[in-house]
Amino acid sequence: MSLHYAHKPNYFLYAQLVVRHIQNYIQKNPETSQLAFDLNEIHALFQDDFASSSINLDGIMNIADEYKVETLSGDQKLIQRYDIDVKNAKLLIDCNPEALQSLKDGKPLIEPDATIQE
Repeated sequence: MSLHYAHKPNYFLYAQLVVRHIQNYIQKNPETSQLAFDLNEIHALFQDDFASSSINLDGIMNIADEYKVETLSGDQKLIQRYDIDVKNAKLLIDCNPEALQSLKDGKPLIEPDATIQE
């Protein structure tokens, strides 16, 4: 007997959704470098895909934290650190200040290369 999976999560798509969500949040709240998103908000962002907003979230964030922004010091990761706080149902993100400033200044995001990811 073989099992066929009906659903294969697209981690790169969800990582891009998270990073775009961060980008929009920063545009609306330019003074912040520490972000806190409710996990229900992430669940809605992933179109109610429970697995991606819970058990697979760490894998998705591992890809999201590879997004970079061009800075005067070279390309820098946007996400410096993240934590999934299950107890309080929050996704906590610390942004790299230099990359954050470049993003605010209009520099584009540099996406990770999906062909070289493990």
